[in-house]
Amino acid sequence: MREILQLFTQMDHAYDATARAAGFECRGCEDNCCLTRFQHHTLMEYLYLQEGLSKLPHDQLIAVTERARHAVAQMAKMAQRNEPIRVMCPLNTGGRCALYANRPMICRLHGVAHALRRPDGQRQTGPGCDDYYTQCGNLTARHLDRTPLYVAMADLERRLRAELKFNRKIKMTIAEMIINEIY
Repeated sequence: MREILQLFTQMDHAYDATARAAGFECRGCEDNCCLTRFQHHTLMEYLYLQEGLSKLPHDQLIAVTERARHAVAQMAKMAQRNEPIRVMCPLNTGGRCALYANRPMICRLHGVAHALRRPDGQRQTGPGCDDYYTQCGNLTARHLDRTPLYVAMADLERRLRAELKFNRKIKMTIAEMIINEIY
């Protein structure tokens, strides 16, 4: 957990530096990233989120768990109807993340323009969220390079899985991570 905290701190610094260099400030918007259906794939993030949940006051944990159950049901109905899935993250409480310190990687990196060097050597880029583009335009020189952060996360994940002898695949939303036990 100490190593993931260090890596997440690096991610936060990289995000802040990129946002500052571009002149971007996340102020919340209608296209709230907490409505985006991100799926998470690492045991490390699952365990880190569980650690944060264990520190919540009991009444808050009950409320978050109930919102997670509701979110999972809503997402299933939307998927069944082939609708775009836009459901508020159950950790969002009054516009703030109840587990901000324990939020997953994508919650730390989403929003700013980014680049990634794929294993095949190709460079992939993303423009950032709509609000980033509105505030900053197409600042191609100001991409957050996610590559070293993803490589470090993959290394931590590989070592954790080997140590725990865990080989199941994970593909879960935060809501699913809250209500499902996988380990």
